[in-house]
Amino acid sequence: MQRLGIQPGRPITIASRRGEVVLYARADDSSPVGAVFVPFCYYEAAINRLTNAALDPFGKIPEFKYCAIKISPGGVMARQGSYGGGQILAGYAKAAK
Repeated sequence: MQRLGIQPGRPITIASRRGEVVLYARADDSSPVGAVFVPFCYYEAAINRLTNAALDPFGKIPEFKYCAIKISPGGVMARQGSYGGGQILAGYAKAAK
């Protein structure tokens, strides 16, 4: 991360040939050098937009696990929205204070 000028907790841009997302960086010593892991269960990040849409020839399962990316420090975070018109979780955090 340091070699790329990336600091934990700061925004980074992850880009592939298919698009880009801006996320907050987090250091994790359990990941191999050169590997990046992004949880794919959050619609705000929509990381599967960046992955390869190729299908397994037998099971027809998308190849969402691997793709070439470029990582750079900075970026503009997407405006936080809500899925399906539900409540924004950030609003709950503010209300809890």
